[in-house]
Amino acid sequence: MFHPLRLLLAFISVIFLSLPVLAQESTTSTAPVTIPEDLTPDQVDDLVARMSDDQVRAILLERLDAVAAKQEEAAPTSRSVVQAISDTVSSMTASWLDVIRKIPLLITAQIEAFSNFGNSFGASGLMTLFGFTFLALAVGYAAENIVGLWTRRWMKVVDGDSSTDLLGAVTFLFKRFCFEFLGLLVFYYTLVFVGRQLLDEQQIAQAGPFVFYLIWFPRLGAAISRFILAPKQHNLRLVNVDDHWAKYLHRNLIGLFLLIGFTMFILDFNSTNGVPPGESRLGFWLNTAIHIYIGVIAWTARDGLSDMMLGTDPDRTKFDEDVARIYPYFAIGVSAGIWLLVEYLASQRNPTVFALLAHGAHFTTMFWLLIAPALDTLIRGLVRHLQPPMIGDGPVAERAYKSTKRSYIRIGRVLAGILVILMIAGAWDLDLQEIAGGSSDSGSEVIQFFIIIAVGYILNEVVSLWINRRLAKEQTAAEQSPDEEAGEGGGTGGSRLATVLPLLRVTAQVAIAVIFALLALGALGLDITPLLAGAGILGLAIGFGAQKLVSDIVGGIFFLIDDAFRVGEYVDVGGTTGTVEKISIRSMQLRHHRGPVHTIPYGEIQKLTNYSRDWVIMKLKFTVPFDTDPNKVKKIFKKIGAEMMEDETHKDGFLQPFKSQGVFDFDDVGMIIRGKFMAKPGKQFTLRKEIFNRVKAAFKENGIDFARREVRVAIPGLDEAEHLSEPQKAAIGAAASDAVNKEQGPA
Repeated sequence: MFHPLRLLLAFISVIFLSLPVLAQESTTSTAPVTIPEDLTPDQVDDLVARMSDDQVRAILLERLDAVAAKQEEAAPTSRSVVQAISDTVSSMTASWLDVIRKIPLLITAQIEAFSNFGNSFGASGLMTLFGFTFLALAVGYAAENIVGLWTRRWMKVVDGDSSTDLLGAVTFLFKRFCFEFLGLLVFYYTLVFVGRQLLDEQQIAQAGPFVFYLIWFPRLGAAISRFILAPKQHNLRLVNVDDHWAKYLHRNLIGLFLLIGFTMFILDFNSTNGVPPGESRLGFWLNTAIHIYIGVIAWTARDGLSDMMLGTDPDRTKFDEDVARIYPYFAIGVSAGIWLLVEYLASQRNPTVFALLAHGAHFTTMFWLLIAPALDTLIRGLVRHLQPPMIGDGPVAERAYKSTKRSYIRIGRVLAGILVILMIAGAWDLDLQEIAGGSSDSGSEVIQFFIIIAVGYILNEVVSLWINRRLAKEQTAAEQSPDEEAGEGGGTGGSRLATVLPLLRVTAQVAIAVIFALLALGALGLDITPLLAGAGILGLAIGFGAQKLVSDIVGGIFFLIDDAFRVGEYVDVGGTTGTVEKISIRSMQLRHHRGPVHTIPYGEIQKLTNYSRDWVIMKLKFTVPFDTDPNKVKKIFKKIGAEMMEDETHKDGFLQPFKSQGVFDFDDVGMIIRGKFMAKPGKQFTLRKEIFNRVKAAFKENGIDFARREVRVAIPGLDEAEHLSEPQKAAIGAAASDAVNKEQGPA
């Protein structure tokens, strides 16, 4: 088998053998020699022997030209950014100069189009075309009215002054839009059917765009505008805008649809009748008029548009307010940007792009970009009305409700963004799935990157949404009443889920962020292997250099597994007491009942005492005089306990009623009688305060005094006290005061 290297060697040999005679003038004529693709070594030798010098020269030149052409095709055409911008500006400037040069042709080219249109049909043909077209329109309108009469019985008449809830308004407007759209479909297809019976293909080609762009398309826009703005029924309006701006926007939206329809029709009409778009550049002026019209609408109605974007949600954020404020200017910017895009594409003279522009791809893009903020307002309105009701009451429930609402809104925004991208891609005939599946295109890598980021974001929001709802349910179920005292013994703690879920949320969010960030970087073509290796090395470094941190984390995991404490419980950690206010992956925070916050790493906890788990026993001491009947006190305590167990305010806090434990001790003043009760953690202090008040009132009612500390001074001859002189009385008072001071001790 012949190797290509041998053919190359044969050509080199021919070159060196021919060098001595290249300077001589050839006197013989040369004939072109064709070299077969597959040659054997013998055939190469024979061919070289038979070729003349001129033939060898011609073959070499041909081969060199072929190699140079291939290298030129393979060489990438790279331009700097400055050069690309300069070329773009030059092409667009040339295009605009061409527009100015062709201003005199606007009228003549349009006259030519109408002339060609008239000549192609003749006078009788035009009469037939117009007559049958209007007849078909009349039949279509009649069919539409018949359908309207048939569907009107399913429409409930709503007075403009009567109030209607959101569901009723949406139901009415959606029904009305569906019936209007059904009528438009009946009108259009009846028109098509009748037109095919009356007109030939050439006439249909002229009448079809007229009916679609100038009649059906603006009427569809009016139906959409009535659905959103409800200009004559403010109680049914789905957006936050007053009557003045609703009517203004409705009128001008219909005008905008008419202008767009006219633009599409006249360009198609001219092209069909022998005047291509580039001959007079009429499309430039009509497209410019559309964008100027949009800018005028946005500027004039900027207050109404801002109110519409702001909505009526009381929980809106500063971001929502900023979007509402800049939306009119955003609309103007989008209109200007699309105009520049169209002019740039038009300057490239690409037939494929011209076809897309002729079908209104730029109008579709502008529509979805302008409606994107409106979709955000719609999402916020739907979430506000469709979100499940708040679980429980109080600040914890309110925070959870707002957090859940924001998660729903963020998920809706991502889905709305995906919808807008898909609709714009469809308008420009871009298959995102095919692009994303490409292996070498940088565009496919970018699309895959954003797809992965979007999926990760939605997954993160879904996980946070589920955890926040469960956390709200757990926290509000155990939330302490505002009028309850925390006390030195602490209150009841949250559930085990309420303690673990915050850590689970943080862990899940970090895991999702890391995994999807690596996947997204991999989609961009970056090698993530060094990142994984670096993460492993970092993990080893942390393991060896931060053993205390690892000890804290592991200790916290086992404390949570053992369910040693929960958020809201009152604990004692090595003499430091307080309510568990916050837990993290390595430490816990205790809030002392006087205010200070203690942060304690899990690795330093040797012993933990929990005062808020399951139940609390409170023992109360009362000192009464020695002559008090203990049985009488016992009956009083029992009666108070029974009354409080029946009290709606306090009965839920008891696990066992208040009762007497009898005489506990004696002191110098009187008997110490003790009572006790068992309560739910956190309820004991309110119950203790109420028991003190009731015991005091019951003792007073039954003639029982609390024992008081007394000092008795024995004075000889006290029977003669009425005969004492003033100095003697002063001496007795001084002696009594000295005895009291000695009894109380030094101050």
